[in-house]
Amino acid sequence: MRLFGYARVSTSQQSLDIQVEALKQAGVKPNRIFTDKGSGSHTKREGLNLLRIKVEKGDVVLVKTLDRLGRDTVDMIQLITEFDQMGVAIRFLQEGISTEGSMGQMVVTILAAVAQAERRRILERTNEGRVEAKAKGVKFGRKRHIDRQKVLTLKSQGLGATTIAKQLGIGRSTVYLILKES
Repeated sequence: MRLFGYARVSTSQQSLDIQVEALKQAGVKPNRIFTDKGSGSHTKREGLNLLRIKVEKGDVVLVKTLDRLGRDTVDMIQLITEFDQMGVAIRFLQEGISTEGSMGQMVVTILAAVAQAERRRILERTNEGRVEAKAKGVKFGRKRHIDRQKVLTLKSQGLGATTIAKQLGIGRSTVYLILKES
């Protein structure tokens, strides 16, 4: 079993020193500490990607606190699950949580269920908001930038949809849609 460490701060102005020192005190060798400076809003981080490459089955990744691994519960659980599938355990020093052993498997299972429930709630709220917005007359999609009157004028001059589309630099299906709506 090898120990690895991961530390992250949200902005380049913040310091990684406290996290890195905690990882060293927990027994992680300096050359096995991977860091990122930037938002945890996505899992495509250079330090995290290097860590993914370096760890092997049986290794343990130490992280000072839960929120340093991911931005939110869903991201964090996705990463915990990914490492778990590789056979790599994660220990959160401050919270005293570990994904090792049978209790660790229970933690991973519970966290996965929480993430799934959170995703469903987000989807439900998003859909409710969309329905409410439509009821209030909000239009979704790109704003139209096509001169609809020009399409109608060209059609009235006897031009076909293909010719109109070429002249205006738009798709033929767009021409048909404008003619249908008129």
